[in-house]
Amino acid sequence: MSDDEKNRANAITHPGFSSRPSARQKEITMVRPVAQRLTGRLEMCGILGLLLHNASVDAAPEISEGLSLLQHRGQDACGIVTCGPKGRFFQCKANGMVRDVLDEKAIAKLIGGMGVGHVRYPTAGSSDHAEAQPFYVNSPYGIVFAHNGNLIDSPSLLQYMDATAHRHINTSSDSELLLNLFADNLQKTGKFRINEDDIFTAIGGLMRQCTGAYACVAMLAGFGIIAFRDPNGIRPVGMASRRTNTGRDYLFASESIVADALGFSEWEDVKPGEAVIITRSGVSKKRVAAHATFAPDIFEYVYFARPDSVLDGISVYRSRMAMGDALAVEVERVLKERGITVDVVIPVPDTSRVAALNLAQKLKLPYREALIKNRYVGRTFIMPGQQMRRKNVRRKLNAMALEFSGKNVLLVDDSIVRGTTSEEIIQMAKDVGAKKVIIASCAPPIRHSNVYGIDMPSRTELVAYGRNTEEIAEAIGADLVVFQTLPDLITSVRQFNPSISTFDCSVFTGEYVTGGVNEEYLHRLESLRADNVKNKVAVNSREGQSEGNRVNGFHTRVNLAASGGPVNGADDTVGLHNTWNIS
Repeated sequence: MSDDEKNRANAITHPGFSSRPSARQKEITMVRPVAQRLTGRLEMCGILGLLLHNASVDAAPEISEGLSLLQHRGQDACGIVTCGPKGRFFQCKANGMVRDVLDEKAIAKLIGGMGVGHVRYPTAGSSDHAEAQPFYVNSPYGIVFAHNGNLIDSPSLLQYMDATAHRHINTSSDSELLLNLFADNLQKTGKFRINEDDIFTAIGGLMRQCTGAYACVAMLAGFGIIAFRDPNGIRPVGMASRRTNTGRDYLFASESIVADALGFSEWEDVKPGEAVIITRSGVSKKRVAAHATFAPDIFEYVYFARPDSVLDGISVYRSRMAMGDALAVEVERVLKERGITVDVVIPVPDTSRVAALNLAQKLKLPYREALIKNRYVGRTFIMPGQQMRRKNVRRKLNAMALEFSGKNVLLVDDSIVRGTTSEEIIQMAKDVGAKKVIIASCAPPIRHSNVYGIDMPSRTELVAYGRNTEEIAEAIGADLVVFQTLPDLITSVRQFNPSISTFDCSVFTGEYVTGGVNEEYLHRLESLRADNVKNKVAVNSREGQSEGNRVNGFHTRVNLAASGGPVNGADDTVGLHNTWNIS
Protein backbone atom coordinates (compact mmCIF):
# COMPACT_ATOMS: atom_id res chain seq x y z
CA MET A 1 0.00 0.00 0.00
CA SER A 2 1.35 3.44 -0.98
CA ASP A 3 1.65 6.30 1.52
CA ASP A 4 -1.30 8.02 -0.17
CA GLU A 5 -3.43 4.90 0.21
CA LYS A 6 -2.45 4.60 3.87
CA ASN A 7 -3.36 8.22 4.48
CA ARG A 8 -6.67 7.70 2.75
CA ALA A 9 -7.47 4.61 4.81
CA ASN A 10 -6.48 6.37 8.03
CA ALA A 11 -8.54 9.44 7.08
CA ILE A 12 -11.68 7.41 6.48
CA THR A 13 -11.47 5.28 9.59
CA HIS A 14 -9.84 7.86 11.88
CA PRO A 15 -10.82 11.35 10.75
CA GLY A 16 -8.74 12.93 13.46
CA PHE A 17 -11.51 14.42 15.57
CA SER A 18 -12.37 13.78 19.17
CA SER A 19 -15.90 12.48 19.71
CA ARG A 20 -15.74 13.21 23.42
CA PRO A 21 -18.50 15.55 24.58
CA SER A 22 -17.50 18.84 26.16
CA ALA A 23 -18.25 19.65 29.79
CA ARG A 24 -21.23 21.66 28.68
CA GLN A 25 -22.58 18.70 26.71
CA LYS A 26 -22.13 16.39 29.71
CA GLU A 27 -24.21 18.68 31.87
CA ILE A 28 -27.04 19.49 29.48
CA THR A 29 -29.28 17.69 27.01
CA MET A 30 -31.45 19.86 24.80
CA VAL A 31 -35.15 19.11 24.49
CA ARG A 32 -36.54 20.51 21.26
CA PRO A 33 -40.07 21.88 21.06
CA VAL A 34 -42.65 19.47 19.64
CA ALA A 35 -43.36 21.71 16.65
CA GLN A 36 -39.75 21.61 15.58
CA ARG A 37 -39.53 17.85 15.90
CA LEU A 38 -42.68 17.45 13.79
CA THR A 39 -41.58 19.54 10.85
CA GLY A 40 -38.02 20.00 9.68
CA ARG A 41 -36.63 23.33 8.74
CA LEU A 42 -36.74 24.39 5.12
CA GLU A 43 -33.47 25.50 3.60
CA MET A 44 -33.38 28.17 0.89
CA CYS A 45 -29.73 27.95 0.04
CA GLY A 46 -26.78 27.79 -2.30
CA ILE A 47 -24.44 24.81 -2.24
CA LEU A 48 -20.95 24.26 -3.62
CA GLY A 49 -18.33 21.50 -3.65
CA LEU A 50 -14.81 21.75 -5.06
CA LEU A 51 -12.09 19.13 -5.59
CA LEU A 52 -8.69 20.28 -6.86
CA HIS A 53 -6.50 17.69 -8.54
CA ASN A 54 -3.46 19.15 -6.79
CA ALA A 55 -4.15 18.34 -3.14
CA SER A 56 -1.41 20.73 -1.98
CA VAL A 57 -3.40 23.76 -3.22
CA ASP A 58 -6.08 25.04 -0.84
CA ALA A 59 -9.62 25.03 -2.20
CA ALA A 60 -11.07 27.53 0.30
CA PRO A 61 -10.30 30.77 -1.59
CA GLU A 62 -12.20 29.58 -4.67
CA ILE A 63 -15.04 28.15 -2.59
CA SER A 64 -15.42 31.52 -0.88
CA GLU A 65 -15.47 33.28 -4.25
CA GLY A 66 -18.05 30.81 -5.49
CA LEU A 67 -20.26 31.38 -2.44
CA SER A 68 -20.17 35.13 -3.04
CA LEU A 69 -21.65 34.41 -6.48
CA LEU A 70 -24.44 32.44 -4.78
CA GLN A 71 -25.06 35.08 -2.10
CA HIS A 72 -28.44 35.91 -3.68
CA ARG A 73 -29.58 32.42 -2.61
CA GLY A 74 -29.13 33.21 1.08
CA GLN A 75 -27.81 36.08 3.18
CA ASP A 76 -28.31 34.78 6.70
CA ALA A 77 -25.37 32.43 7.20
CA CYS A 78 -22.50 30.83 5.33
CA GLY A 79 -19.74 28.33 5.88
CA ILE A 80 -16.94 26.24 4.42
CA VAL A 81 -15.45 22.92 5.51
CA THR A 82 -12.26 21.72 3.80
CA CYS A 83 -10.43 18.41 3.94
CA GLY A 84 -6.67 18.53 4.47
CA PRO A 85 -3.83 16.05 5.06
CA LYS A 86 -4.78 12.69 6.61
CA GLY A 87 -8.46 13.45 6.09
CA ARG A 88 -8.66 16.20 8.69
CA PHE A 89 -11.53 18.67 8.33
CA PHE A 90 -11.20 22.44 8.85
CA GLN A 91 -14.33 24.52 9.39
CA CYS A 92 -15.46 28.14 9.40
CA LYS A 93 -19.16 29.04 9.51
CA ALA A 94 -21.38 31.63 11.15
CA ASN A 95 -24.37 33.88 10.65
CA GLY A 96 -23.55 36.69 8.26
CA MET A 97 -22.61 37.51 4.68
CA VAL A 98 -19.80 35.73 2.84
CA ARG A 99 -17.58 38.82 2.83
CA ASP A 100 -17.92 39.20 6.60
CA VAL A 101 -17.63 35.59 7.76
CA LEU A 102 -15.09 34.31 5.24
CA ASP A 103 -12.48 37.03 5.40
CA GLU A 104 -8.80 36.59 4.54
CA LYS A 105 -7.88 35.44 8.04
CA ALA A 106 -10.65 32.83 8.15
CA ILE A 107 -9.84 31.45 4.70
CA ALA A 108 -6.16 31.08 5.58
CA LYS A 109 -7.11 28.58 8.29
CA LEU A 110 -9.09 26.36 5.90
CA ILE A 111 -6.51 23.86 4.69
CA GLY A 112 -6.99 21.25 1.99
CA GLY A 113 -7.55 20.67 -1.70
CA MET A 114 -11.24 19.84 -1.48
CA GLY A 115 -14.17 21.32 0.38
CA VAL A 116 -17.87 22.07 0.64
CA GLY A 117 -19.50 25.49 1.00
CA HIS A 118 -22.97 26.78 1.77
CA VAL A 119 -25.02 30.00 1.97
CA ARG A 120 -28.36 29.95 3.77
CA TYR A 121 -31.48 31.90 4.52
CA PRO A 122 -33.64 30.70 7.44
CA THR A 123 -37.06 29.75 6.10
CA ALA A 124 -38.72 28.00 9.04
CA GLY A 125 -37.86 27.59 12.70
CA SER A 126 -35.05 29.63 14.20
CA SER A 127 -32.07 31.33 12.60
CA ASP A 128 -29.77 29.85 15.19
CA HIS A 129 -26.00 29.98 14.65
CA ALA A 130 -25.96 26.21 15.21
CA GLU A 131 -27.87 25.71 11.97
CA ALA A 132 -25.24 27.30 9.73
CA GLN A 133 -23.94 24.76 7.25
CA PRO A 134 -22.11 22.62 6.20
CA PHE A 135 -22.95 19.96 8.81
CA TYR A 136 -20.59 17.20 9.94
CA VAL A 137 -20.76 13.72 11.44
CA ASN A 138 -17.70 11.76 12.46
CA SER A 139 -19.26 8.33 12.06
CA PRO A 140 -18.98 6.57 9.74
CA TYR A 141 -15.84 7.67 7.90
CA GLY A 142 -16.23 11.43 8.51
CA ILE A 143 -18.90 13.15 6.38
CA VAL A 144 -19.52 16.83 5.62
CA PHE A 145 -22.86 17.79 4.09
CA ALA A 146 -24.62 20.81 2.52
CA HIS A 147 -28.21 20.83 1.30
CA ASN A 148 -30.77 23.00 -0.48
CA GLY A 149 -34.44 22.04 -0.23
CA ASN A 150 -36.94 20.63 2.21
CA LEU A 151 -38.23 17.24 3.33
CA ILE A 152 -41.96 16.82 3.87
CA ASP A 153 -41.76 13.54 5.80
CA SER A 154 -39.55 14.74 8.64
CA PRO A 155 -41.76 13.39 11.47
CA SER A 156 -41.44 9.76 10.38
CA LEU A 157 -37.73 10.20 9.60
CA LEU A 158 -37.07 11.70 13.03
CA GLN A 159 -38.89 8.76 14.58
CA TYR A 160 -36.66 6.40 12.58
CA MET A 161 -33.54 8.28 13.69
CA ASP A 162 -34.57 8.04 17.34
CA ALA A 163 -36.01 4.53 17.53
CA THR A 164 -34.06 2.57 14.92
CA ALA A 165 -30.87 4.33 13.85
CA HIS A 166 -30.17 5.73 17.35
CA ARG A 167 -28.64 8.87 15.88
CA HIS A 168 -29.03 12.22 17.64
CA ILE A 169 -30.34 15.14 15.57
CA ASN A 170 -29.08 18.28 17.25
CA THR A 171 -30.97 20.95 15.28
CA SER A 172 -34.33 21.39 13.56
CA SER A 173 -32.69 21.48 10.12
CA ASP A 174 -33.66 18.98 7.43
CA SER A 175 -30.06 19.19 6.26
CA GLU A 176 -28.79 17.55 9.43
CA LEU A 177 -31.53 14.94 9.16
CA LEU A 178 -30.50 14.12 5.58
CA LEU A 179 -26.85 13.92 6.61
CA ASN A 180 -27.64 11.42 9.32
CA LEU A 181 -29.82 9.34 6.98
CA PHE A 182 -26.89 9.20 4.57
CA ALA A 183 -24.53 8.29 7.41
CA ASP A 184 -26.89 5.59 8.67
CA ASN A 185 -27.11 4.02 5.22
CA LEU A 186 -23.32 4.08 4.88
CA GLN A 187 -23.00 2.54 8.35
CA LYS A 188 -25.02 -0.46 7.15
CA THR A 189 -22.18 -1.51 4.86
CA GLY A 190 -20.17 -2.45 7.94
CA LYS A 191 -16.98 -2.04 5.93
CA PHE A 192 -13.55 -0.86 7.01
CA ARG A 193 -13.15 0.91 3.65
CA ILE A 194 -15.97 1.70 1.26
CA ASN A 195 -16.09 2.19 -2.51
CA GLU A 196 -18.28 4.03 -5.01
CA ASP A 197 -20.82 1.21 -5.19
CA ASP A 198 -21.34 1.38 -1.43
CA ILE A 199 -21.95 5.14 -1.65
CA PHE A 200 -24.43 4.73 -4.51
CA THR A 201 -26.26 2.08 -2.48
CA ALA A 202 -26.41 4.38 0.55
CA ILE A 203 -27.79 7.31 -1.48
CA GLY A 204 -30.32 5.03 -3.14
CA GLY A 205 -31.48 3.94 0.31
CA LEU A 206 -31.78 7.57 1.39
CA MET A 207 -33.92 8.41 -1.65
CA ARG A 208 -36.28 5.56 -0.89
CA GLN A 209 -36.69 6.87 2.66
CA CYS A 210 -37.18 10.60 1.88
CA THR A 211 -39.95 12.61 0.28
CA GLY A 212 -39.37 16.20 -0.74
CA ALA A 213 -36.89 18.40 -2.58
CA TYR A 214 -33.17 18.16 -2.05
CA ALA A 215 -30.00 19.04 -3.90
CA CYS A 216 -27.03 17.93 -1.82
CA VAL A 217 -23.25 18.12 -1.84
CA ALA A 218 -21.22 15.93 0.52
CA MET A 219 -17.56 15.24 1.24
CA LEU A 220 -16.12 12.02 2.60
CA ALA A 221 -12.87 12.39 4.54
CA GLY A 222 -9.88 11.51 2.39
CA PHE A 223 -12.13 10.13 -0.36
CA GLY A 224 -13.86 12.77 -2.51
CA ILE A 225 -16.94 14.90 -3.08
CA ILE A 226 -20.47 13.72 -3.85
CA ALA A 227 -23.60 15.35 -5.25
CA PHE A 228 -27.13 14.05 -5.64
CA ARG A 229 -30.56 15.38 -6.51
CA ASP A 230 -34.07 14.32 -5.56
CA PRO A 231 -36.00 12.07 -8.01
CA ASN A 232 -38.15 15.01 -9.21
CA GLY A 233 -35.17 17.34 -9.71
CA ILE A 234 -36.98 20.20 -7.97
CA ARG A 235 -33.90 22.00 -6.66
CA PRO A 236 -30.93 22.66 -8.97
CA VAL A 237 -27.34 21.41 -8.82
CA GLY A 238 -24.78 20.80 -11.55
CA MET A 239 -21.13 20.01 -12.15
CA ALA A 240 -18.24 21.27 -14.26
CA SER A 241 -14.55 20.59 -14.74
CA ARG A 242 -11.36 22.54 -15.43
CA ARG A 243 -8.15 21.25 -16.97
CA THR A 244 -4.90 22.11 -15.14
CA ASN A 245 -1.25 21.22 -15.59
CA THR A 246 -1.59 18.30 -13.18
CA GLY A 247 -5.05 16.98 -14.09
CA ARG A 248 -8.69 18.02 -13.76
CA ASP A 249 -10.41 20.05 -11.04
CA TYR A 250 -14.11 19.45 -10.43
CA LEU A 251 -16.94 21.64 -9.17
CA PHE A 252 -20.50 21.14 -7.93
CA ALA A 253 -22.73 24.22 -7.59
CA SER A 254 -26.35 25.32 -7.41
CA GLU A 255 -25.98 27.52 -10.48
CA SER A 256 -23.79 27.55 -13.59
CA ILE A 257 -22.58 31.11 -12.94
CA VAL A 258 -20.10 29.72 -10.40
CA ALA A 259 -18.50 27.52 -13.07
CA ASP A 260 -18.34 30.42 -15.54
CA ALA A 261 -16.70 32.80 -13.07
CA LEU A 262 -14.15 30.29 -11.75
CA GLY A 263 -13.01 29.17 -15.20
CA PHE A 264 -14.74 25.79 -15.29
CA SER A 265 -16.39 24.42 -18.42
CA GLU A 266 -18.56 21.54 -19.61
CA TRP A 267 -21.37 22.42 -17.20
CA GLU A 268 -23.78 19.53 -16.77
CA ASP A 269 -26.86 19.37 -14.55
CA VAL A 270 -27.06 16.48 -12.12
CA LYS A 271 -30.05 14.50 -13.32
CA PRO A 272 -33.09 13.78 -11.13
CA GLY A 273 -32.43 10.78 -8.90
CA GLU A 274 -28.77 10.73 -9.92
CA ALA A 275 -25.69 10.61 -7.71
CA VAL A 276 -22.21 11.73 -8.82
CA ILE A 277 -19.01 10.77 -6.98
CA ILE A 278 -15.75 12.57 -7.77
CA THR A 279 -12.34 11.49 -6.51
CA ARG A 280 -8.89 12.35 -7.79
CA SER A 281 -9.05 9.07 -9.71
CA GLY A 282 -12.15 9.93 -11.71
CA VAL A 283 -15.91 10.54 -11.91
CA SER A 284 -18.67 7.98 -11.29
CA LYS A 285 -22.36 8.58 -12.01
CA LYS A 286 -25.41 6.44 -11.38
CA ARG A 287 -29.16 6.84 -11.26
CA VAL A 288 -30.05 5.52 -7.82
CA ALA A 289 -33.78 6.28 -7.63
CA ALA A 290 -36.80 5.03 -9.54
CA HIS A 291 -37.98 7.26 -12.37
CA ALA A 292 -40.33 10.05 -11.31
CA THR A 293 -41.81 13.15 -12.93
CA PHE A 294 -39.03 15.65 -13.64
CA ALA A 295 -40.39 18.96 -12.32
CA PRO A 296 -37.85 21.74 -11.64
CA ASP A 297 -39.23 24.65 -9.64
CA ILE A 298 -40.38 27.34 -12.06
CA PHE A 299 -39.84 30.04 -9.41
CA GLU A 300 -36.07 29.64 -9.90
CA TYR A 301 -36.56 31.23 -13.33
CA VAL A 302 -39.05 33.85 -12.16
CA TYR A 303 -37.02 35.22 -9.28
CA PHE A 304 -34.50 33.16 -7.42
CA ALA A 305 -31.68 32.29 -9.84
CA ARG A 306 -29.22 34.77 -11.30
CA PRO A 307 -30.07 35.85 -14.86
CA ASP A 308 -26.63 34.75 -16.11
CA SER A 309 -27.17 31.15 -14.97
CA VAL A 310 -28.38 28.23 -17.03
CA LEU A 311 -30.49 25.71 -15.12
CA ASP A 312 -31.49 22.37 -16.66
CA GLY A 313 -30.53 23.63 -20.10
CA ILE A 314 -32.66 26.79 -19.80
CA SER A 315 -31.11 30.25 -19.79
CA VAL A 316 -32.65 32.22 -16.94
CA TYR A 317 -32.03 35.41 -18.92
CA ARG A 318 -33.77 34.14 -22.06
CA SER A 319 -36.72 32.82 -20.06
CA ARG A 320 -37.20 36.25 -18.44
CA MET A 321 -37.08 37.90 -21.85
CA ALA A 322 -39.83 35.54 -22.96
CA MET A 323 -41.83 36.32 -19.80
CA GLY A 324 -41.69 40.01 -20.75
CA ASP A 325 -42.91 39.30 -24.28
CA ALA A 326 -45.83 37.18 -23.04
CA LEU A 327 -46.73 39.67 -20.31
CA ALA A 328 -46.82 42.47 -22.89
CA VAL A 329 -49.63 40.70 -24.72
CA GLU A 330 -51.66 40.33 -21.52
CA VAL A 331 -51.01 43.94 -20.46
CA GLU A 332 -52.07 45.23 -23.87
CA ARG A 333 -55.31 43.24 -23.67
CA VAL A 334 -56.19 44.43 -20.16
CA LEU A 335 -55.30 48.08 -20.83
CA LYS A 336 -57.46 48.08 -23.95
CA GLU A 337 -60.37 46.58 -21.97
CA ARG A 338 -60.06 49.29 -19.30
CA GLY A 339 -59.39 52.15 -21.69
CA ILE A 340 -56.14 53.07 -19.90
CA THR A 341 -53.00 54.40 -21.56
CA VAL A 342 -49.48 54.14 -20.18
CA ASP A 343 -46.73 56.74 -20.53
CA VAL A 344 -43.69 54.85 -19.27
CA VAL A 345 -42.53 51.35 -18.23
CA ILE A 346 -40.41 51.18 -15.06
CA PRO A 347 -38.87 47.96 -13.69
CA VAL A 348 -38.74 47.13 -10.00
CA PRO A 349 -35.03 46.33 -9.69
CA ASP A 350 -33.31 44.03 -10.12
CA THR A 351 -34.93 40.75 -11.16
CA SER A 352 -37.64 42.25 -13.38
CA ARG A 353 -35.35 44.40 -15.55
CA VAL A 354 -34.97 41.88 -18.35
CA ALA A 355 -38.70 41.22 -18.64
CA ALA A 356 -39.61 44.91 -18.33
CA LEU A 357 -37.29 45.91 -21.18
CA ASN A 358 -38.80 43.31 -23.52
CA LEU A 359 -42.31 44.32 -22.49
CA ALA A 360 -41.58 47.99 -23.20
CA GLN A 361 -40.08 47.19 -26.61
CA LYS A 362 -43.06 45.04 -27.59
CA LEU A 363 -45.57 47.72 -26.51
CA LYS A 364 -43.40 50.49 -28.06
CA LEU A 365 -43.34 52.39 -24.77
CA PRO A 366 -40.45 54.32 -23.16
CA TYR A 367 -38.40 52.25 -20.68
CA ARG A 368 -36.94 54.15 -17.74
CA GLU A 369 -34.80 53.14 -14.76
CA ALA A 370 -36.66 55.42 -12.35
CA LEU A 371 -36.36 53.34 -9.16
CA ILE A 372 -32.78 53.74 -8.00
CA LYS A 373 -31.49 50.98 -5.80
CA ASN A 374 -29.14 51.23 -2.84
CA ARG A 375 -27.00 48.17 -3.54
CA TYR A 376 -25.88 47.86 0.05
CA VAL A 377 -29.26 46.73 1.35
CA GLY A 378 -30.24 43.06 1.02
CA ARG A 379 -33.16 41.55 -0.90
CA THR A 380 -36.36 42.39 0.98
CA PHE A 381 -38.09 39.18 -0.10
CA ILE A 382 -35.61 37.12 1.93
CA MET A 383 -35.34 39.43 4.91
CA PRO A 384 -36.72 37.99 8.14
CA GLY A 385 -39.44 40.03 9.81
CA GLN A 386 -42.33 41.88 8.16
CA GLN A 387 -41.47 45.13 9.96
CA MET A 388 -37.87 44.94 8.77
CA ARG A 389 -39.02 44.28 5.19
CA ARG A 390 -41.25 47.37 5.22
CA LYS A 391 -38.52 49.61 6.60
CA ASN A 392 -35.98 48.33 4.10
CA VAL A 393 -38.09 49.00 1.00
CA ARG A 394 -37.61 52.76 1.33
CA ARG A 395 -34.00 52.37 2.36
CA LYS A 396 -33.45 50.18 -0.66
CA LEU A 397 -35.24 52.17 -3.38
CA ASN A 398 -35.69 55.82 -4.29
CA ALA A 399 -38.25 57.02 -6.83
CA MET A 400 -37.06 59.74 -9.24
CA ALA A 401 -39.84 62.34 -9.50
CA LEU A 402 -38.59 63.30 -12.96
CA GLU A 403 -39.91 60.05 -14.45
CA PHE A 404 -43.06 59.66 -12.31
CA SER A 405 -44.57 63.12 -12.01
CA GLY A 406 -47.79 63.59 -14.01
CA LYS A 407 -47.55 60.20 -15.73
CA ASN A 408 -49.46 56.94 -15.94
CA VAL A 409 -46.75 54.50 -14.88
CA LEU A 410 -46.51 50.78 -15.58
CA LEU A 411 -44.34 49.10 -12.94
CA VAL A 412 -43.07 45.62 -13.84
CA ASP A 413 -42.13 43.21 -11.07
CA ASP A 414 -41.11 39.55 -11.13
CA SER A 415 -43.85 38.55 -8.68
CA ILE A 416 -46.07 39.83 -5.89
CA VAL A 417 -45.70 37.78 -2.70
CA ARG A 418 -46.75 39.54 0.52
CA GLY A 419 -47.43 42.78 -1.32
CA THR A 420 -45.28 44.70 1.19
CA THR A 421 -42.72 45.84 -1.38
CA SER A 422 -45.35 46.58 -4.03
CA GLU A 423 -47.46 48.66 -1.64
CA GLU A 424 -44.50 50.77 -0.54
CA ILE A 425 -43.25 51.32 -4.10
CA ILE A 426 -46.71 52.30 -5.34
CA GLN A 427 -47.01 54.82 -2.51
CA MET A 428 -43.53 56.16 -3.30
CA ALA A 429 -44.59 56.63 -6.94
CA LYS A 430 -47.71 58.53 -5.92
CA ASP A 431 -45.76 60.61 -3.42
CA VAL A 432 -43.61 61.95 -6.28
CA GLY A 433 -46.60 62.77 -8.49
CA ALA A 434 -47.58 59.68 -10.52
CA LYS A 435 -51.17 60.04 -11.87
CA LYS A 436 -51.89 56.33 -12.12
CA VAL A 437 -49.78 53.34 -11.06
CA ILE A 438 -50.37 50.05 -12.84
CA ILE A 439 -48.33 47.05 -11.76
CA ALA A 440 -47.65 44.02 -13.97
CA SER A 441 -46.33 40.77 -12.50
CA CYS A 442 -44.25 38.29 -14.51
CA ALA A 443 -45.74 35.52 -12.36
CA PRO A 444 -49.37 34.55 -11.73
CA PRO A 445 -50.94 35.27 -8.32
CA ILE A 446 -49.12 33.36 -5.55
CA ARG A 447 -51.76 31.80 -3.33
CA HIS A 448 -50.03 28.70 -1.93
CA SER A 449 -47.02 27.80 0.18
CA ASN A 450 -43.74 26.63 -1.32
CA VAL A 451 -42.75 23.48 0.57
CA TYR A 452 -39.69 22.65 -1.51
CA GLY A 453 -37.04 25.04 -0.26
CA ILE A 454 -37.95 28.60 -1.31
CA ASP A 455 -39.24 30.77 1.49
CA MET A 456 -42.86 31.78 1.15
CA PRO A 457 -44.91 33.15 4.01
CA SER A 458 -47.98 31.39 5.35
CA ARG A 459 -50.93 31.48 2.95
CA THR A 460 -52.78 34.10 4.98
CA GLU A 461 -49.79 36.45 4.62
CA LEU A 462 -49.84 36.16 0.81
CA VAL A 463 -51.59 39.20 -0.64
CA ALA A 464 -53.29 37.08 -3.34
CA TYR A 465 -54.67 34.55 -0.85
CA GLY A 466 -58.48 34.75 -0.89
CA ARG A 467 -58.43 37.81 -3.17
CA ASN A 468 -59.21 38.36 -6.84
CA THR A 469 -57.19 40.73 -9.04
CA GLU A 470 -59.28 43.81 -8.19
CA GLU A 471 -59.00 43.12 -4.46
CA ILE A 472 -55.23 42.64 -4.76
CA ALA A 473 -54.97 46.03 -6.50
CA GLU A 474 -56.96 47.65 -3.71
CA ALA A 475 -54.85 45.97 -1.01
CA ILE A 476 -51.56 47.29 -2.41
CA GLY A 477 -52.91 50.67 -3.54
CA ALA A 478 -52.51 50.13 -7.30
CA ASP A 479 -54.91 51.50 -9.89
CA LEU A 480 -54.65 48.19 -11.75
CA VAL A 481 -52.79 44.89 -11.41
CA VAL A 482 -52.03 42.59 -14.36
CA PHE A 483 -50.74 39.06 -13.78
CA GLN A 484 -48.98 36.73 -16.21
CA THR A 485 -51.11 33.68 -16.97
CA LEU A 486 -49.73 30.32 -15.85
CA PRO A 487 -49.76 28.78 -19.36
CA ASP A 488 -47.79 31.78 -20.66
CA LEU A 489 -45.27 31.49 -17.82
CA ILE A 490 -44.73 27.78 -18.45
CA THR A 491 -44.34 28.36 -22.19
CA SER A 492 -41.85 31.17 -21.56
CA VAL A 493 -39.56 28.77 -19.71
CA ARG A 494 -40.25 25.45 -21.41
CA GLN A 495 -39.61 26.70 -24.95
CA PHE A 496 -35.87 26.65 -24.23
CA ASN A 497 -35.91 22.97 -23.23
CA PRO A 498 -39.01 21.20 -24.57
CA SER A 499 -37.84 17.90 -23.06
CA ILE A 500 -39.05 19.20 -19.69
CA SER A 501 -42.76 18.48 -19.76
CA THR A 502 -43.60 19.57 -16.20
CA PHE A 503 -42.54 22.28 -13.77
CA ASP A 504 -43.30 22.58 -10.09
CA CYS A 505 -45.84 25.40 -10.05
CA SER A 506 -47.21 24.60 -6.61
CA VAL A 507 -47.13 28.22 -5.37
CA PHE A 508 -49.65 29.05 -8.10
CA THR A 509 -51.72 25.85 -8.19
CA GLY A 510 -51.38 24.20 -4.77
CA GLU A 511 -50.48 20.93 -6.53
CA TYR A 512 -47.35 19.29 -5.10
CA VAL A 513 -45.49 16.92 -7.38
CA THR A 514 -44.08 14.72 -4.62
CA GLY A 515 -47.44 14.12 -2.96
CA GLY A 516 -47.64 13.88 0.82
CA VAL A 517 -48.58 17.55 1.34
CA ASN A 518 -51.88 17.84 3.17
CA GLU A 519 -53.60 20.50 5.24
CA GLU A 520 -52.10 19.20 8.49
CA TYR A 521 -48.59 19.45 7.07
CA LEU A 522 -49.18 22.96 5.76
CA HIS A 523 -50.50 24.13 9.13
CA ARG A 524 -47.39 22.78 10.87
CA LEU A 525 -45.10 24.40 8.33
CA GLU A 526 -46.87 27.73 8.57
CA SER A 527 -46.62 27.71 12.34
CA LEU A 528 -42.84 27.56 11.99
CA ARG A 529 -42.67 30.13 9.22
CA ALA A 530 -44.88 32.79 10.73
CA ASP A 531 -42.87 35.91 11.40
CA ASN A 532 -44.00 36.13 15.00
CA VAL A 533 -42.75 32.59 15.65
CA LYS A 534 -39.37 33.40 14.10
CA ASN A 535 -39.07 36.53 16.19
CA LYS A 536 -40.07 34.68 19.34
CA VAL A 537 -37.40 32.05 18.77
CA ALA A 538 -34.82 34.76 18.15
CA VAL A 539 -35.78 36.51 21.40
CA ASN A 540 -35.63 33.23 23.31
CA SER A 541 -32.20 32.58 21.85
CA ARG A 542 -30.91 35.91 23.13
CA GLU A 543 -32.48 35.31 26.52
CA GLY A 544 -30.83 31.91 26.63
CA GLN A 545 -27.42 33.54 26.79
CA SER A 546 -28.21 34.78 30.29
CA GLU A 547 -30.50 32.04 31.57
CA GLY A 548 -28.92 28.99 33.07
CA ASN A 549 -31.84 26.75 32.20
CA ARG A 550 -31.84 27.50 28.46
CA VAL A 551 -29.55 26.59 25.58
CA ASN A 552 -30.17 28.31 22.21
CA GLY A 553 -33.55 29.46 23.49
CA PHE A 554 -34.94 26.04 24.37
CA HIS A 555 -35.62 24.62 27.81
CA THR A 556 -33.03 22.14 28.97
CA ARG A 557 -32.68 19.50 31.62
CA VAL A 558 -29.70 18.17 33.48
CA ASN A 559 -28.46 14.84 32.22
CA LEU A 560 -26.13 13.21 34.70
CA ALA A 561 -25.52 10.16 32.53
CA ALA A 562 -24.38 11.78 29.31
CA SER A 563 -23.87 9.67 26.22
CA GLY A 564 -20.31 8.87 25.29
CA GLY A 565 -21.22 8.00 21.71
CA PRO A 566 -20.47 9.92 18.51
CA VAL A 567 -21.62 13.52 18.44
CA ASN A 568 -23.59 14.49 15.36
CA GLY A 569 -24.39 18.17 15.84
CA ALA A 570 -23.41 21.49 14.36
CA ASP A 571 -22.94 23.91 17.22
CA ASP A 572 -19.56 25.31 18.28
CA THR A 573 -19.66 22.90 21.22
CA VAL A 574 -20.54 19.94 18.99
CA GLY A 575 -18.42 18.20 16.36
CA LEU A 576 -15.81 20.24 14.45
CA HIS A 577 -13.83 23.12 15.87
CA ASN A 578 -15.11 26.33 14.29
CA THR A 579 -12.37 28.80 13.36
CA TRP A 580 -14.74 31.71 12.79
CA ASN A 581 -13.71 34.85 14.67
CA ILE A 582 -10.69 33.10 16.18
CA SER A 583 -7.52 35.15 15.98
